[in-house]
Amino acid sequence: MIFFNQARQITTDYRSEHRLFRLKQDRWLFWAVLAFALIVVPHIGTDYWFSAILVPFLVLGLAGLGLNILTGYAGQLSLGSAALMAVGAFAAYNFQLRIPGIALLVSFFLGGIVTALFGVLIGLPSLRIKGFYLIVSTLAAQFFVPWLLTQYGWFSNYSASGVIGAPKLEIFGQDFNTPSGRYVLTLGIVILLGFAAHRLIHSPLGRNWMAVRDMDTAAASIGIPILRTKLLAFAISSFYLGIAGALWAFAYLGTVEPDGFDLSRSFQILFIIIIGGLGSISGSFLGAAFIVLLPITLSLGSTALFGQGADQALLQNLQKIIFGSLIIFFLIKEPDGLARLWRHLRERLKLWPLRY
Repeated sequence: MIFFNQARQITTDYRSEHRLFRLKQDRWLFWAVLAFALIVVPHIGTDYWFSAILVPFLVLGLAGLGLNILTGYAGQLSLGSAALMAVGAFAAYNFQLRIPGIALLVSFFLGGIVTALFGVLIGLPSLRIKGFYLIVSTLAAQFFVPWLLTQYGWFSNYSASGVIGAPKLEIFGQDFNTPSGRYVLTLGIVILLGFAAHRLIHSPLGRNWMAVRDMDTAAASIGIPILRTKLLAFAISSFYLGIAGALWAFAYLGTVEPDGFDLSRSFQILFIIIIGGLGSISGSFLGAAFIVLLPITLSLGSTALFGQGADQALLQNLQKIIFGSLIIFFLIKEPDGLARLWRHLRERLKLWPLRY
């Protein structure tokens, strides 16, 4: 018996040391990937990579992170993500336009603040309603915002088409108007906000969000302020979506109109967090990678199989079928999405040396 206890203790100690070693490896790998993305990719990437893959991936990942804060961590449902992105884009545009000499990052930040205030207004019904009724409430905002931006020309500086153009992307005298520059600008903002989200989620506020998500009645009974917790979730989520909207308009598209932030964009962001994983920072970016890369993969595959004569309408319908099928699959079989599958794969790889 003593021998078995000693053997069990040795095995436990080895597993603990191995787990700590793997944790350090994960951290080193994360910092290595981050350094590669910041230092190496801008020099080896092509304009196509930056414009068609990397920048939209980063912006959609940031938007998915914003919605994940609200839905995945705080449990509040929303279909108004694109409307909040539109508020952020048009607010940042007007700050740049109407305040001479304002810094680009300051206009982005102020646009995010305006979006956060608007998000609080959208979140007020969550104090009385939840579930399907809350979705309908946010859906009303999704239709109201594009109408407002189109109806009143002041928001687009009285542009006849309602289209706004990107300001000069320059920070501290550094020009970011090239494809690689827009990538570096977007990546820097996403990294900063990603670290901030990680700290928030692991703070007392983040734990309050998860308590409200799991059971708001029990959360209220232990003294968690439901009103403040829900409104802060809407405000911070909207801030992230506002910044994502500004980046989508100025760093990715260059120009945008209110109809560019329609209901289909809100569904796209919702699909990102469903496929990537609710309540997961990494899941937001895994879902965004899937959304961005799937159309490109289908296009390349169809070209390889059928040549240039592939029916584009058929490809678009195929994308919709695949999206719908995967959403049903993840909701039924793997509600935690790609993030959980990635964790399972990592755990298997970590435990593999212990089997031999």
